[in-house]
Amino acid sequence: MSLVKEMKADKLNVKIYADRASMGAAAAAECAAVIRDMLSKKDEINMIFAAAPSQDEFLAALAADKSVDFTKINAFHMDEYIGLDAAAPQGFGNFLRDRLFGVVPFKSVNYLNGNAADPEAEAARYSKLLADNPTDIVCMGIGENGHIAFNDPPVADFKDAKLVKIVELEHMCRNQQVNDGCFATIDEVPTHALSLTVPALMKPAYVFCIVPAPTKAQAVYDTINNTEISEKCPATILRTHDNATLYLEPASAAKL
Repeated sequence: MSLVKEMKADKLNVKIYADRASMGAAAAAECAAVIRDMLSKKDEINMIFAAAPSQDEFLAALAADKSVDFTKINAFHMDEYIGLDAAAPQGFGNFLRDRLFGVVPFKSVNYLNGNAADPEAEAARYSKLLADNPTDIVCMGIGENGHIAFNDPPVADFKDAKLVKIVELEHMCRNQQVNDGCFATIDEVPTHALSLTVPALMKPAYVFCIVPAPTKAQAVYDTINNTEISEKCPATILRTHDNATLYLEPASAAKL
């Protein structure tokens, strides 16, 4: 699928494709192969998905893959704004419902509620769901500031005791939502969110990380080349995972 280059950064597999479409298709095909293999050995699996325009090509290709038995998959998502109108298209649950959760017949879909009366109780509820249904696969991206989910550098903790927590969003993270075309101005972007923690994202057996766009080029460079694996660039933790693959295209790989 138009693979241009392949390399390693510590344990992290890195694959660069000719364009966004082939990048998304390749990530979906490799994810589908892992899903089929896992379902040959167990009755059902649990998956976490990211919600962002960077995931569009991947989500479309995965949803169209007829070899995947979605009726044996329990779906989760990795973050949600706090206080955003429940019907807002920028809501991550709504984003995934439109592109995947409402398109294919999952065994179950488990939504984070950013409008819960008690966000701490909501974080605890979702944490229990994740603990009771250990994740097999996570499909994610990387933010402009190197975040994974909403674990921005100031709040990321590689040894976090929690699975889900309330976070304050860094300015660069909020500005990314404007750059992505999700909000017209930064003032419209919520300041807080519920987010799965770094340990919650690193526990699954497989990580598929899809990262297109020129706005991610510096974060990709830092993820791969930073000498130190630390919360200063949260995505560097991917280099410690036994089965993580980073999928790129020319724009996001421009600084490599």
